[in-house]
Formats: sequence, structure tokens, C-alpha cells
Amino acid sequence: MLARGIGAVNAGQHAGQEIARAGLTRPKVRLRLINARVSRGGALFLGVLPFLVVAATYLIASGKRLAANPADKLLPSPAQMWSAFLDLATIPDKRSGDLILWVDTYASLVRLFSGVGVATLVALSLGIAIGFIPRVQAFLLPFITVICVIPPLALLPILFITLGLGETAKITLIALGVAPVMVRDITTRVMELPTELVAKAQTLGGNSWTMVLRLVLPQVMPRLINCVRLALGPAWLFLIAAEAIASTEGLGYRIFLVRRYLSMDVILPYVAWITTLAVITDWLLVRLSQAVSPWAHPVEAK
Repeated sequence: MLARGIGAVNAGQHAGQEIARAGLTRPKVRLRLINARVSRGGALFLGVLPFLVVAATYLIASGKRLAANPADKLLPSPAQMWSAFLDLATIPDKRSGDLILWVDTYASLVRLFSGVGVATLVALSLGIAIGFIPRVQAFLLPFITVICVIPPLALLPILFITLGLGETAKITLIALGVAPVMVRDITTRVMELPTELVAKAQTLGGNSWTMVLRLVLPQVMPRLINCVRLALGPAWLFLIAAEAIASTEGLGYRIFLVRRYLSMDVILPYVAWITTLAVITDWLLVRLSQAVSPWAHPVEAK
């Protein structure tokens, strides 16, 4: 047996020498794309790269247009946009005496948070009721499913006719625009709860209200906050649409007001400001979810 083993080793070595002499190499193992890991510095570079590309493209295009026509309004320079933004933020309006940027921001945020807040309360209450109580599920789930496919902007004229042109119609549009999808998402999460947890809660003597507070609500909170994060994008869309049609202040109102003058030095900073507010709100919601339900964020906790 020992002689056979030594012979096999010698044969393997001889075969390897023959392969080397023939100039043949063993095939290299290629790393699949899904297995490639990115370093922290590489991830930072790749994350910043799209912004740099967009900024460089805009600067080149703006420079060419302004060189051909210094009075061009389509692609203003960063200095022009910054000057217009500072004027709106620091110089009072001659007619009203208000700082236009902050008045518009306050009006839009009040409408946005009011609409999303109402939608969140409706989604939490109806989502738990539909997902946890079979009779409520049989009664409301088909209705919510149909409501979800109705384009919210199609309801805008109806809301303005029935509720007027005031704040109620704008807030209602935002709430109706995001609430049905949020309700369906929360309902799905409640229905996905393991039946073993419900059975154990009943065995321990918990009634329906106790199970909702102690079992369902903690499990639903991370999903609810995530629903709010996803709803912010459509909510901004409905807000700007409502302000563009009937309003006297607001970020969307200001954008549609100055577009008739081709004031891109105001429109682009306002778009950037809306984006900044949306990013800050999303960041705060992530921190809230980590504080309320740290168990739902094991990767971030590490």
C-alpha cells in the first residue's frame, strides 16, 4: 500500500512536470460579479461618481450655452442659481415683506406632513384590522384593492369641486394618494405573521386588543416606517400638482409661477431644495426605525 501511494505521488509530480514543459497552465478561477466585494473607499467613489458625471455634464453644457449667449436662461451657471436662491432666502419680498423660500417651504411641509400623517394613521388602523380580523378582511380587502388602482390625480378636480381650493383639498389628495397602497402593504405584513405566535399569545390568555398591542404592533412598526419612506415620493408629486393648480404659496406653486418667465435659475434650485428636504426626511425615518425597532436592522446594528 505504501509503495502504491509513493508511486501515485511520483506519477502526479511527473504529470505536473510534463504539463509545465508543454507550456500549459491550469485554468484560472474567475470571480463572479455577484461575489466581488467592494471596499469602503471604492463604494464611496462609485456612489459619488454619478453625481460628478451629472454635474460635469451640466457645467459643460451650461458653459457652452452661456459662451454663445450670456443672456441664456435655459442652463444658468451655478453662480446665477446660488444668487437667485440667496435672494429668495434672505431678501424680503417687496410686496408682502416675506422671505419667499421659507414661506414656501413651511406651507409645503405642513401640507405634506399633514397628508402623510393622516395616511399613516389610516394605514396603521385599517391595515391591522384587515389583516388580523377575518370579518373586517372579508368586508374591506376587496374595496381597498380596487381603490389602489385608481389614479389619485384623476380625483383632483373632484376634490377641488367638493372641498374647495383650500388646504383641505390638498391634504386630502396627498392622503388619498398614498393611503390605499400603505393599507394594503400593512395588511400583507399582518397576514404574514407566523400563526405560531398568535397561537402562543392565545394560549397565554391574550385577548384581541392585547395581541394587537403586544404582538401585531411591534411587528408592524418597521414595515410602517418603510411604507412612509416609500410614500414620500408620490406624496411630493401630489403636493406639487395640487399647489400648481390652486395655491398662493408653496414650493410647487413657485416653480409653476416662474416657469412662464423661463426662470431656470429659480426652478433648478427649488428642485434641488425639494430633493434635500426629501433626503433629510428619509434619513430621519431610517433613524426612527432603528431607534424604535433595532431588531429589524441587524446589519446596521453591526
